[in-house]
Amino acid sequence: MPAPARPNVLFFFTDDQRFDTIHALGNERIVTPTMDALVRCGTAFTRATIMGGSCPAVCMPSRAMLMTGRTLFHLDAQGQSIPDEHVLLGELLRGAGYTTFGTGKWHNGSDSYARGFSDGAEIFFGGMNDHWNVPACRFDPTGRYDCHQPVVYDFYRSNEVTDRQCDHVTPGKHSSELFCDAAIEFLERRTGDAPFFAYLSFMAPHDPRTMPREYLEMFPPASVELPPNLLPRHPFDNGALTVRDELLAALPRDPEEMRRHIAEYYAMITHADAQMGRVLEALHRTGHADNTIIVFAGDNGLALGQHGLMGKQSLYEHSIRVPLVFAGPGIPAGVQRDAPCFLLDIYPTLCELLGLPAPPSVEGRSLVPVMTGAERRVRETMLYAYEGAQRAAQDERFKLIETRVNGLSVTRLFDLDEDPWEMRDLSNDPGYATRVRRLREALRRWPEELGDDQEGLGAAFWAAEACGRIP
Repeated sequence: MPAPARPNVLFFFTDDQRFDTIHALGNERIVTPTMDALVRCGTAFTRATIMGGSCPAVCMPSRAMLMTGRTLFHLDAQGQSIPDEHVLLGELLRGAGYTTFGTGKWHNGSDSYARGFSDGAEIFFGGMNDHWNVPACRFDPTGRYDCHQPVVYDFYRSNEVTDRQCDHVTPGKHSSELFCDAAIEFLERRTGDAPFFAYLSFMAPHDPRTMPREYLEMFPPASVELPPNLLPRHPFDNGALTVRDELLAALPRDPEEMRRHIAEYYAMITHADAQMGRVLEALHRTGHADNTIIVFAGDNGLALGQHGLMGKQSLYEHSIRVPLVFAGPGIPAGVQRDAPCFLLDIYPTLCELLGLPAPPSVEGRSLVPVMTGAERRVRETMLYAYEGAQRAAQDERFKLIETRVNGLSVTRLFDLDEDPWEMRDLSNDPGYATRVRRLREALRRWPEELGDDQEGLGAAFWAAEACGRIP
C-alpha cells in the first residue's frame, strides 16, 4: 500500500495582533468566531512570545525567526535578508515534495521568498501600507523580482513610509480580503496529489487601522474598557520613545483617544477573522480540511496606551506575547497550554508533526511534547531583547527587565502571576533580591550562548556592574 500523504499546512499570520485579542481565550469584548473555532478544535499556547526585536520594525526579525527557527541575534543583520545556510520553513517543505504557496506580507527580502515558495500571489514585500491600495507583486516563477526598487527598512524611524516594491495595485480591496482571495483561489485551482503549505500573512491589524465600516461600528469607542496599566506617558526613557509608533498618539496619552485606537484595533481583528473564515470554508469545500494542519499566530503585540506606550518596541507582555494555535490531524482538541514558548518553535514543531527532520540550522524546540502532555515546558527561562537598550529574563513566574539608555540603568521585576499587567515593580524589595540575582545570571546567557553583540554592545552592556542602577 502507498504511504499516507503527509498533512497539508495552512498558516495564518497576523501583523501586530496581541495575545489577549481572542474571545475564546478570555477577551469578551472582541468578536473572533473563526479564531475561537480554532481554539476549540486545537491546542492554544497561551504564553507564546516573540524573542524581541533588533530594530524598530519588530515584525521583520520576528518573521525571520519564524521562517528560520533561529534566535534573534543569530539572524543576518535585522532579518532583512536570510542567508542560504539558514534553511527556510517553506524551503524545507518544498524539498520534501510540498507545493508551497505564499501570499501577503513578506518582510524579509525577495530572494528568500523565492527560495521558500513555488507558488504565490499578491506578495507584499514591504512593512506597512494603506490597506485599500496594496502595492503587491505577482508571483514570478523565475524568482528574480529584480525589476523593482529595493525595499527601504528605516520607515519606523520617521513618519514617511518609504518601502515600495510592486508591479500592480488592486485599488478598493482591503488587504485582508485581497490576500484571503488569493489563498482561496490557490485552494480551488490546485491539482495533483502533492501536499501543500499555504502561508497567508496579513497586514492587519497593523496601522493605518482601516476596515469596512460595519466592523468599526461593532466597537463604539465609548464602550471600550481601558486597560488598568494605562499611563499618560512611560515613566522613563526606554530607548524607543521617539520611534514612529510612539508618535501615533499625543502625549500625555488621552483616555478617549486610546479608546478610539483600541476600538479600531478590535474592528480590524474582527474583519481579519471573518476573512480567515472564508479561507477555512474553501478548505472544507475543496475537501482538504481533514488532512490539513492549521497554524494561527501573530508576529508581535502592541501597547496601545499600556505603560504609556503605543507600539511594540518594549519587553512588556503587551508587546512580546502573541496568539499561537495549532489545529488539525494529530493535534489535541480543546487544549490550552501555558508553557512559555517562542514563535521560532513553530518550525521544529511542524517538522515533528509532519515527520520531517529539522535542519541543523534550526534553534527552536518542538512543542509536540507539550501538546501531548508528555512534558510541561520546553524551556526553564525565556530571554528577550529589544535593540541595544532592553533585555529581559523570565522564569515560570517572574520577569526581570533591564533597561540602559545614555548610561542610566533601570531594573524592574514583575510577578506575572499576581501582577499580569506589570504595574508593581518588586526589584527594590529585599525579599526578591535572590530572584533578581538569578534572573540576572540568566541574562548573561545572551552574549555567551545567543550571540548578543548587537552594535558591539552585548557582553559589556550586560556585565554585572552595568545592571541595577536606578537613575
